[in-house]
Amino acid sequence: MTTSPHQAQGGNAFTRFFAHEAAGGIVLAIAAVLALIISNSRWKEAYEAFTRTPGKVDIGGLVVLAKPLLLWVNDLWMAVFFFLVGLEIKREFVEGELASRKQAILPAAAALGGMLVPAGIYALINLGDPVALRGWAIPAATDIAFAIGIVMLLGSRVPTSLKVFLTAVAIIDDLGAIVVIALFYTDNLSLGMLAAAAIGTLLLLVLNRSGVRRADVYIVVGLVIWVCVLKSGIHATLAGVVTALAIPMRDARGEPLAAALEHGLHPWVAFLVLPMFAFANAGVSLQGMSLGSLFEPIPLGIAAGLVLGKTIGVFGAAWLMIRSGLAAAPAGASTRQFVGVCMLCGIGFTMSLFIGGLAFQGLAPDFEAKLKLGVLGGSILAGLLGTLVLWRKEI
Repeated sequence: MTTSPHQAQGGNAFTRFFAHEAAGGIVLAIAAVLALIISNSRWKEAYEAFTRTPGKVDIGGLVVLAKPLLLWVNDLWMAVFFFLVGLEIKREFVEGELASRKQAILPAAAALGGMLVPAGIYALINLGDPVALRGWAIPAATDIAFAIGIVMLLGSRVPTSLKVFLTAVAIIDDLGAIVVIALFYTDNLSLGMLAAAAIGTLLLLVLNRSGVRRADVYIVVGLVIWVCVLKSGIHATLAGVVTALAIPMRDARGEPLAAALEHGLHPWVAFLVLPMFAFANAGVSLQGMSLGSLFEPIPLGIAAGLVLGKTIGVFGAAWLMIRSGLAAAPAGASTRQFVGVCMLCGIGFTMSLFIGGLAFQGLAPDFEAKLKLGVLGGSILAGLLGTLVLWRKEI
């Protein structure tokens, strides 16, 4: 997920903290650490009971949806996150850093390399295990909330050109993750519900072409599409992206519409949706685990993909584009700083947990534990290494 600049309103420190780009990443980290602590304490059973809290939508006595809290968070709350991602993707491709081929080619190549190499490393380590291979896309994702948070905390140690590069890579990375989820983590399709979702999507297109400029109309249609997609077998979060891409950039008065939605949603996503996802998904019992557990194929494949694969893939693809003359290097950035930012792309956390949950859905609990161990270990190591490389001043 990318973040947008927010100006602090008022002078108090609390408001300035929550206006800071790094704040979302800090809150996300706190939520994840809290889940890890609680799931390894005497409150472990209470934590697990919390994630299983039942919830249902009942219309006129007819139960439309019934799910435990964990699935409401992963299916509905994360659809809001993907709605924000969709708004950001549209803005950047229409009028932002990715609006022209010249601007987009370097981060596009870097993002592609940053997906292919980690996936290849994971697959290589897990060859021969078809079940484990279902997780090949787990290390291909980047958690931009954490990465941007670290970059903003490092301040002037990271040139503006690299901040722009990282943001652009993350946007394309998000787009790649959406495609991967749609193509590879969808099964048991309901053709009837899929057709209903397609009709809803067509209606969004008609609304856009007809000049409808009210966001609430699109959101209502989007909610109906969400229910249809959820029941179709495709992951429901994709409905958020489809709805966002249909919303016009400007309202009837020519004022920014998509951007206003994006700015209004950002605090809710950064300080509620993503921390709640982290708290509900990051809890893993470390009982019976040792340092050697990290070197089992699944966690090792994830961690190696995030730490090595992301760095090699993102930097290597970008270097090839620059050396070939197809793209220009980020202005004012040293090779060390460039490598450091590429290392930060290995912080997979939110998106890696999300994709891993889809990959190992319905399997034994030990798959979930291995997933979380690999994601947490790899993300922490990538973040620490990237920070250390960027922290050192040039001599």
